[in-house]
Amino acid sequence: MTELRPVTRENIEALLALKVHEHQKSFVSTAAESLAQAYVYYETAYPFAVYDNGEPAGFIMMAYYEAKGYYTLWKFFIDKDHQHRGIGREALALGISFLKEKFGVSAIYTGVVPENTVAKHLYRSAGFAFTGNCEDGMEEWCLKCPT
Repeated sequence: MTELRPVTRENIEALLALKVHEHQKSFVSTAAESLAQAYVYYETAYPFAVYDNGEPAGFIMMAYYEAKGYYTLWKFFIDKDHQHRGIGREALALGISFLKEKFGVSAIYTGVVPENTVAKHLYRSAGFAFTGNCEDGMEEWCLKCPT
């Protein structure tokens, strides 16, 4: 069972130890980088540990992007030893549900490195679509959420 849990003193070391495959490193931020950003943007960032059957398996962080006035899936990765088991799909659905339930969002945005075909497939399967916008080397994708 996949679940999102708050980042705590009890799980931070396990989160910091999570890694992606070498070829994925240019696609995602590390947990340490993401948590540093969450600390600085603590008023608008919502970081969670992704757990699978009680074991830390990844990281997801949603946020309110003040400069653009929308909610975003900001950071997301699944540990290399936990990939290809549906955990990412379940964690993404939980992150989307969090934003819908807590903020009643009408849309969720995310950025994707153009070469990250696995992420594009996952986001497309969840209902995200490429907006046509590119910024800072990232494609902007959006999920429209019925209200």
